[in-house]
Amino acid sequence: MEKTMLAAVFEGQGKLSVREVPVPQVKNPDDVLLEVEAAGVCGTDLHILEVPPGHPATPGAILGHEYVGRVLETGSAVTTVQPGDRVVVAPNLYCGICGPCTSGRPNQCEHFTTLGIYLDGGFAKYNVAPERALFKVAQTLPPEEAVYVELLSCIVGGTEKVRLQPGETVAILGAGPVGLMFELVFKAAGAGKIIMTDIAPYRLDYARKLGADVVVNVKHEDPVALTREATDGRGVDVVVDAVGSLLPQAIEQAAVGGKIVLFGMNQQAYPQVHQFDITRKELTVMGTYIGINTFPKAIRMLESGVVKPSALTTHTLPLARILEGIAALRAGEGIKVVIKP
Repeated sequence: MEKTMLAAVFEGQGKLSVREVPVPQVKNPDDVLLEVEAAGVCGTDLHILEVPPGHPATPGAILGHEYVGRVLETGSAVTTVQPGDRVVVAPNLYCGICGPCTSGRPNQCEHFTTLGIYLDGGFAKYNVAPERALFKVAQTLPPEEAVYVELLSCIVGGTEKVRLQPGETVAILGAGPVGLMFELVFKAAGAGKIIMTDIAPYRLDYARKLGADVVVNVKHEDPVALTREATDGRGVDVVVDAVGSLLPQAIEQAAVGGKIVLFGMNQQAYPQVHQFDITRKELTVMGTYIGINTFPKAIRMLESGVVKPSALTTHTLPLARILEGIAALRAGEGIKVVIKP
């Protein structure tokens, strides 16, 4: 095996450098050395690289927290995977002993750390991850689909809360990768009508191609009026805010007894909410963060073929061209960039 590899390293203050670094080694008993097959560029990666940063990360860390790879070598204590296995990585590592962990909410761990953000991740040919972060996937599942497991597992954390029934109507606010993945899952679950809103014509066209029944450019159209028109005045049964600041709009679009899922996150947003409408319409408003034990469910969705998120991929690039892919996403000229290290 070579001694160095190309990697995308976060250098701090908006800088990502693609340079040679040492190949990681198995050091701990639970370490697993992976050869990375594919890694996705996430919106979080873009936030990390903003100035000032919209999300923290460790300077010197290799980014990339959405990835799939093949096991090359295992530590002495590893029992659940072996060389040759294909695995996806659950990058959020929790302690297991703090209050949230022991109460069944590891997604709220007080000592969270994350591969590809605070620890070295998948924007490299090789990566070392702890055994507990790995989930086996079928040898036949293409890496172009498997690379979406991490994102899909987060979406499942939200769709589990609403338990959509076939025929129910949905509005998804924000047609980026998250909103479009919600669209794919709700469509597979039998949604009767899906309404997508955004400000970018490129994304709305993509939503329409994936099967959205109504697309609304909120720069030029009234999403509430068009939602009422599309639902005979009722509003929708389920609303997803994939942006992180659109709860007031979600409340207006929801039908009496509707459910609202808040997925997007914007720490700087303080929207004014008309609480009266939540009470009067008997709405259920739910936050969802990462998901709890959702990786196996996401894997089954992909292995069954019922959800095919590779439809979201607009760019597949070698690692040396990752900055080109990031620039395309920033310019609104792509949906999802997949890197093949």
